Amino acid sequence: MDARAIPPAALRDTDAVELARVWIAEQGLHCSLKCGLYAEGGVETETAAWGIILADMAGHIADALSADGLGGEGALLDAIVESFNIEVSTPTSERTRGPTSDAN
Repeated sequence: MDARAIPPAALRDTDAVELARVWIAEQGLHCSLKCGLYAEGGVETETAAWGIILADMAGHIADALSADGLGGEGALLDAIVESFNIEVSTPTSERTRGPTSDAN
């Protein structure tokens, strides 16, 4: 398995929480998520938090692609957002729900 390194800040912070792991395996996307971290604020708080997390991740991806010489950060982020919106409105694959016993 080709796993990513844990960021140094997460190793230093005893209160760090892993929210997501994402793999491509068996020709599909597989995720392990920790949902509910912001649930006590209600569904609006939880969904807003995940929107921010996804937006921040998209920004990091655009930064990494730009650092690899694939274009400017702004244009790359716009392309990611456009692809995200297309996928949300017309998914290219079905999602299946796995075990949720450790969701929180």
